[in-house]
This record gives sequence, structure tokens and C-alpha cells, in this order.
Amino acid sequence: MQCPYCKEQQDKVIDSRATEGGSVIRRRRHCLACGRRYTTYERVETSSKLLVVKKGGEREPYEREKLFSSLQRACYKLPHSVETLQSIIDEVEEDLFRRFEREVPSSFLGDAVSRRLRKLDKVAYLRFASVYLELRLVDDFIEEARNLQGEDKDVQGQQELFQDE
Repeated sequence: MQCPYCKEQQDKVIDSRATEGGSVIRRRRHCLACGRRYTTYERVETSSKLLVVKKGGEREPYEREKLFSSLQRACYKLPHSVETLQSIIDEVEEDLFRRFEREVPSSFLGDAVSRRLRKLDKVAYLRFASVYLELRLVDDFIEEARNLQGEDKDVQGQQELFQDE
């Protein structure tokens, strides 16, 4: 494994643990060249068998990294950790691999990520939706933002039901 700091390939594994229900192995490593520590993760490579069917009908291999980069773009300059984004992808993948064996529609991925981003952060959701829903006009953005505002008002209105008069 190449050290992310000095790029040398001399390291020693200090600790190994199963995480995420045993589907991932987390390893703490110590670089023998520069002395720094870093963490790596091992996953079973099931994603290479799965193809994403795009809107136009073309197929491409599912790539976790591609999903992660789209989440990073949506959450740019927002206070969400890499671990939070990874956990969103873990949830989506768990659902994905449970439901589909060979091919998954890109709309499934977009919907799954959208639902989770909508709960996490409204701004990140709007950024993601602008690409996923192909929002082209300012009116489209305004309408989607109003839908989000309407959700917030519904939740606030429910609180009034529980207050004593």
C-alpha cells in the first residue's frame, strides 16, 4: 500500500477490524519510511459486475468513486464529513446490491441519493437535484426550493398539534 504522505510502499499493518457488519475491513497502517499513520478500507468487489443503465440506454460499470465525487460536489463548502458521505453511499449500495444483480437504472441511484441528501441538507439536495433532475431554468430551481420550504412548514405545523391550549 502506498503511503498518502510520502508515496513510499513500505508499511506495517498495526490494527485490522471488520466494520459495516463485516462487509469492510478497516486497517490502520504505519509507514516505515516517514513514520505517519493512515487508514485503509477493503471491500469485496461486487460493484464491477453491476452495470448502470443511463437514461439514453447506454450501460457503464457502477463506480463507487463516481457516486462519491457527485456527493462531494453537492456538499462543497458545507459542514459534512467524508464519513457522512461514505455512510450515505454505504446505505445506497446496501439497497442497490440487495435489489439488483446485473443492471441498475441510473434513476434508482439518483432517487436513492436524493432522498438521503434531502434529509441531510437542503442546499446539498438542491445542488444534486440541479444535475439529477436537469433543472435548467431559474423557475425550476425556485419551484424545487418552494417544495423544500413546504416540507419544513408541514413539520413545524405538526408541532402545534402537541401543544396544550
